[in-house]
Amino acid sequence: MNITEKAMENCKKIFGEAINEGLDDELIEIVVNFSLDEAQEYDYLDDKTRQMVILAATIAVQTPKRYETFVKAALNVGVTPVEIKEILYQAVPYVGILKVLDLLEPTNKIFLERGIKLPLEKQGTTNRENRFDKGLKVQKSIFGETIDKNYENSPENQVHIQKFLSDNCFGDYYTRKGLSVKTRELITFSLLISQGGCEPQVKGHIVGNVNVGNDKQILLNTVTALLPYIGYPRSLNAISCINEVIPN
Repeated sequence: MNITEKAMENCKKIFGEAINEGLDDELIEIVVNFSLDEAQEYDYLDDKTRQMVILAATIAVQTPKRYETFVKAALNVGVTPVEIKEILYQAVPYVGILKVLDLLEPTNKIFLERGIKLPLEKQGTTNRENRFDKGLKVQKSIFGETIDKNYENSPENQVHIQKFLSDNCFGDYYTRKGLSVKTRELITFSLLISQGGCEPQVKGHIVGNVNVGNDKQILLNTVTALLPYIGYPRSLNAISCINEVIPN
């Protein structure tokens, strides 16, 4: 295989080993050179951030075997066990509990193999009494007066969904330690664009990302990093959303 020097270097750094020859070397050569050399040349992300958003993508598209590979890669470049678990937790309200539950066991297995003591320290900061108030506060810190308008405009038989967003999506997850709100918004953006078909939510979280300090370039960098893993249609849709919300 004709693997570029940069791709081989990144492969050893991220995965801890060189590329082995196999039955589909032609495809592996194309994929490795593109994802570990060409795409990284233009995504401008540090190794840790790149692996965090890729890990989020593997959760969203539900590729358990590749997920395990990228959990190990994340640990190799300095993503902490707590950060990995928090990416999983953050995924629950955006991809659903069914996808996340199947990934908890392999995550814990890898942690134990690496000598990481389990269970990890708890990161929750809310309880049943204050999760709504704290969640609403975080919500408004990200999206501003839009949240009040959502409550005002919601039909009576749907207002419970707005409440769920405040106390569950934000109160149970965004208030947790382990990841900053800024990082959680970038992870959420990654989860949404990787699923596809979530363009209205993608646009909303583009606004949220900008409000917490993730500018247009960071979002474009993230799409570039994820493109080899989620494909062109979802990546181009994400770029269209970014350009619509944040015109040049």
